[in-house]
Amino acid sequence: MMTDLTVSENMVASVHYKGTLPDSGDVFDSSEGREPLTFLVGHKQMIPGFEEEIMGAKVGENREFTLTSERAYGERDDEAVLEIPRAQFAQLEQEASLEVGMQLVAQMPHGPSPFTITALSDEAVTADFNHTLAGQSLTFSVEIVELREASEDEMSHGHVHGPDGHHHD
Repeated sequence: MMTDLTVSENMVASVHYKGTLPDSGDVFDSSEGREPLTFLVGHKQMIPGFEEEIMGAKVGENREFTLTSERAYGERDDEAVLEIPRAQFAQLEQEASLEVGMQLVAQMPHGPSPFTITALSDEAVTADFNHTLAGQSLTFSVEIVELREASEDEMSHGHVHGPDGHHHD
């Protein structure tokens, strides 16, 4: 067994993590009670600062760090707040009433885009497509659970293919 593996490019890392908001200490995401998060390091699957901060960590190591928003989900972008004609939600409104604060997913040409309703009028729905954590600093506590070299299959696809590195259909 290679025990001197550390988090580096093209390693498959499994981590347990907890994300909290530094100001309030509120937990916004955590792998507690779930499988560890497994990802291919260096392939932009994670927010940039997350990978940078755990580089070089060994299995069993714990790291805690706070990322400013530009290393996490970016700054808020006012251009990402759109007014959508309320008529486009007619079908949805048959099933559920729209409310400010609701999170929905719009089918956009580039794929599904989540948004939060920030205002409602009779005519329009104001949709904020910014990530809910945009503009915020985030604190992560990360434990490295497992590390292995990525398989060639994974490297060429740029993502993890299951526990042993093979593609299962």
